[in-house]
Amino acid sequence: MNGQSPHVDHELVQAAADVARTRCRGDNHTMAAAARARDGRIVTAVNAYHFTGGPCAELVLIGAAAAQGAYELDTIVAVGDRDRGVVPPCGRCRQVLLDYFPALRVIVGAGERIRSVLITDLLPETYVWADHQLEAGQAVPQSTG
Repeated sequence: MNGQSPHVDHELVQAAADVARTRCRGDNHTMAAAARARDGRIVTAVNAYHFTGGPCAELVLIGAAAAQGAYELDTIVAVGDRDRGVVPPCGRCRQVLLDYFPALRVIVGAGERIRSVLITDLLPETYVWADHQLEAGQAVPQSTG
């Protein structure tokens, strides 16, 4: 992974862990996420599990951040309840995070192997959904099917 960084925002990991420990109770809320906005603020959220496929903590966090006026996020991390530690984003979250924040860093790994990587490293050769991901003058990929 060429977007790997030795710098990990441990304050962000701790914020997510604190929310997971204090706010995740029962089966409805089992994951917490924390993100650092470009202005330095930390935004947190928890998942909303539901048998119909409720949103992951990372997706709830996107809405919570927007509600607080934090539209540019630099780094995100998800932490599981019951001291499960850092949990990488699922495939759906990877796609949504890339679409909203193409330069986002994601904290992944466990223990001594915790690291910060670019979202593009977690979802290479991705489908481009948002026009803001396209560089000026680049054509939109067309389906061949």
